[in-house]
This record gives sequence, structure tokens and C-alpha cells, in this order.
Amino acid sequence: MIAFRSILFNTAFYINLIVQMILFTPYYFLANRKAAWRVPKNWVKSNHWLQKVIVGTTFEIEGLENIPEGGYIFAPKHQSFWDAYALLPWLDDPVYILKRELGWIPLFGQYIFKMRMIPVNRGAKGKVMAAVMERTKREMESGRQLIIYPEGTRRPAGAPPSYKYGIARLYRDLDVPVVPVVMHPGLFWPRRKFLRFPGHFKVRILEPIAPGMDPDDFMEKLVEVMETASDALLIETVEANPHVPLREDARRRLAELGAPPQSG
Repeated sequence: MIAFRSILFNTAFYINLIVQMILFTPYYFLANRKAAWRVPKNWVKSNHWLQKVIVGTTFEIEGLENIPEGGYIFAPKHQSFWDAYALLPWLDDPVYILKRELGWIPLFGQYIFKMRMIPVNRGAKGKVMAAVMERTKREMESGRQLIIYPEGTRRPAGAPPSYKYGIARLYRDLDVPVVPVVMHPGLFWPRRKFLRFPGHFKVRILEPIAPGMDPDDFMEKLVEVMETASDALLIETVEANPHVPLREDARRRLAELGAPPQSG
């Protein structure tokens, strides 16, 4: 049954994407940029509904009161394709630094150009990266929210931390708060797997880290607060969903934390 529901959801997910792009592309490109955000944000909300109805996966967000006014760096855990898009409706005007090749994808490239996303050649150095930083500063000065995954790539729930120092440089150079976010959607939407599992999980938005710290001290604090909160939420999520299958990383970490064995 899980395999059937997973196939059904994955099919509905991409049909929903294609249909909404066909129906709402004219509005998206004719509307001003801020109004055009309604299109991708409504697409995200419809995906949440599909996942709830077809798979039986639901979520809730804690800590919305921790989101500051104006520009800040939004720094979530990254475990799944889900968290690449799922929180957009709760951000006013988000911006990503994206690899430039994404802009070459027909139509999708025009979509991200409309939203003034920031393309970067990941192998670039020197003047090119300086230009990227200058562009990022301009976007942040207009009150946008820069989404950065501190570990850089998707990592399974319970995996050892692997934070990249790039977020510390951005924190120093942009001089804005950093909002850490922990969650475990990877238990329900595993990376590189087509299966989707039912259950309920929480997204926990932590208190922002104010600007002005030494970058090394900031990095140490970021890792400490995110890993502590992530560990606590992992235990809580597994206890609330005893039948969700666990990968070895999650089993190992739960054992290290002294959590009781999974009962399901």
C-alpha cells in the first residue's frame, strides 16, 4: 500500500507542477514580482494537501514568532527534496544562491530570473564571487530572506554533522541575523528514494542568532544549537511515529542519545 500511495503521490506531484505552470504562467510573468510569489507558494500549499490526502503525511511549524522583520539568513536542516520548497509560504520574499546551470532550464530558468535569484558558477573565485556577494547584499538590503543550507547538501536524519564554513562568511559579510531551523522530513520523504511514508513531524524554527559575533564563534554556536535541537526533535519524531522505517544513521544516533529502541 505504501508503494502504491508513493507512486500515486509522485505522479500527482509532477502533474500538479505541469498543470499549474500551464495555467498560471501568464499571470506569473505579467504580475509584479512580489505578487507573482502567489504562484509558487500556492503550488507548495497544494503539494502539502496532496501529501496529506494521498500519503497521510502531515506537519506543523513551531517557532514562527522567532522569524525577525526584514532581511535575514534562513538556515534549515536539509534532508529531503521536501525542505527545498516546503517552507516558502511562510517566508515573505525569499532568495536562493543557485548554480547558474539551473537558469538554463527552459521556463524554469525564466521563473527563477523573475524572482531575482542569484546565479553562481560554483567553481568561480575572485571577482566573480565578489560580484555575487555584492548582488546578495543588494537583495538583502531590500528586506529579503536568504535561504542557505548550512550543511550544503541533503543528509539523512541522524547523520553526523557536516557544516560548511560558507554560512559563517555570509553571516559576517551580510551582517544580518541567522535563523536556524531543524526538522526531519527525510524520515518520511527519504533522499534518492521514491517511497513516501505516512506520519506527522514538526518543523522547529529556533531563536535567531544576532549579527556581530566573530565568525568562528558564530559557527560553533550554530552547530551547537542546531544539533542539540535536531537530536531532541529526532527522538520526539520517532516516538510519535514508531512505524516509520529508520536508516542506519538514525538508529545509530538514537542509540548514542540513549533513546529507547523503536517500538514499531
